[in-house]
Amino acid sequence: MLPGCGKQPGRTNGLDKGMIQMSDNSFWNQLKWTEDGLIPAIIQDVHTGRVVMMAWMNRASLEKTLETRRTWFWSRSRKKFWMKGESSGHVQVVKDVAFDCDGDVLLMQVEQTGAACHEGFRSCFFRSVNSDGSDFFETEERLETPEAIYGKK
Repeated sequence: MLPGCGKQPGRTNGLDKGMIQMSDNSFWNQLKWTEDGLIPAIIQDVHTGRVVMMAWMNRASLEKTLETRRTWFWSRSRKKFWMKGESSGHVQVVKDVAFDCDGDVLLMQVEQTGAACHEGFRSCFFRSVNSDGSDFFETEERLETPEAIYGKK
């Protein structure tokens, strides 16, 4: 079982069975958005259970994610709507969308293509802090350099 989600890696849900009903507002009414109209989305690899990234969604990006089964987000820094993989090709195919008991966090299980991190790592969470908090270390190998992914800037 995956911690905190009560399901096994690789299992599918209503997204694969076409069970999402956009006309039923009960799902939308359960969500608690920030004052800026955003909700955090934790993105998890459906096969391994590893958290690969966290990003913010607004209603439009969540609607587009449900419609296309690709992850769409809202960039707070760039003030831009974007699809994961639009420049890198490292797309995320959405297999499950869940929300927590408070309705203030989304959990999306995805099939990840390539690196999820813009730094070229499989997960954005590629660093861990040592036991006394004095330093950190990398926990995984870089798959590609940012230059190889995005080109030289």
